[in-house]
Amino acid sequence: MHAPVFQGNGLLTYEERPIPHPHQGDDILVKIDACGICGTDLNILATPPAHKATPGIIIGHEGIGIVTEIGNAVTGVQPGDRVVVAPRLTCGQCVYCRRGLDNQCINYQTIGTTVDGAFAPYVRLPEQGLFKISADVPQDDAVFFEPLSCVVGATARAPIGAGDTVLIIGAGPMGLLFALMYRTLGAGRIIVADVAPYRLDFAQKIGVDDVVNVREADLSATVRALTGIGADLVVDAVGNQLDAAAKAARRGGQVVLFGLRPLDSPPVNQYTITRHDLTLHGTFVGLHPFVQTIQLLESRRIQPSVLITHKLPLSALAHGVELMRTQQAMKVIIEP
Repeated sequence: MHAPVFQGNGLLTYEERPIPHPHQGDDILVKIDACGICGTDLNILATPPAHKATPGIIIGHEGIGIVTEIGNAVTGVQPGDRVVVAPRLTCGQCVYCRRGLDNQCINYQTIGTTVDGAFAPYVRLPEQGLFKISADVPQDDAVFFEPLSCVVGATARAPIGAGDTVLIIGAGPMGLLFALMYRTLGAGRIIVADVAPYRLDFAQKIGVDDVVNVREADLSATVRALTGIGADLVVDAVGNQLDAAAKAARRGGQVVLFGLRPLDSPPVNQYTITRHDLTLHGTFVGLHPFVQTIQLLESRRIQPSVLITHKLPLSALAHGVELMRTQQAMKVIIEP
């Protein structure tokens, strides 16, 4: 198979590799139909990289495809089944896994960063890293399984009441997945903030109630003007917006810290958090959100395909990355 291989320092080179086949009992061979480009992929391919990945691997972790071969210990799927990738492979034995906090596993591997991923015609994965999904779910919705599962996990940490106002800082694909999710959960008003006019226009097109360009308006003042007191819940989908989120939340409100910016250390006014009795939720990939996410997609209550702006062949992966990095696309899907 002809596949792009990560070489380090933002470099991809296409190589001929043999199609992998099961060699352990729990191995599954999947023919990939589609894989979404994620912000993590952009960070891996940045120069210098903002996320680690092992040189020599195939990246990509938002995959969907069809099972073609299974190892002799596989029990959950059969050849012909449609599956989606759950990329975090946890050990099940470390102190955090044994506490039920497998999202904090200290011995994990990740499909697409330490294990060959789904930007390829075929991928071999352990059964742990795959979930079966109905063929009735359109491919363009099912391919969002992995990022949507992160949102499902985060919203479980910070439930809202019917009619609550939600502010989402960051109008990229993850921020708008939060918008779709909280609308499904009954939010009364959804406000999205960003600096990019393209993203804010896109947010309005998918039905967000209000948008704020933070380069042109004061976020907390605008949110208070719209709501009277501030947002019931604020999501930082960027990763360095805690101070802005705390100022825009109402007293007694909640803040979900979702985005990841490991190199940023923004100043935070802790007084606001304490004095206004805010609840902060740090959320990372979610605790066991996969079954709920499958059920949500199969119910058709949420249809994230509205975020897709481009579909490209595997040979155009680098172009898709550049489109997303320069904010000329919302969500790019690669179809091998």
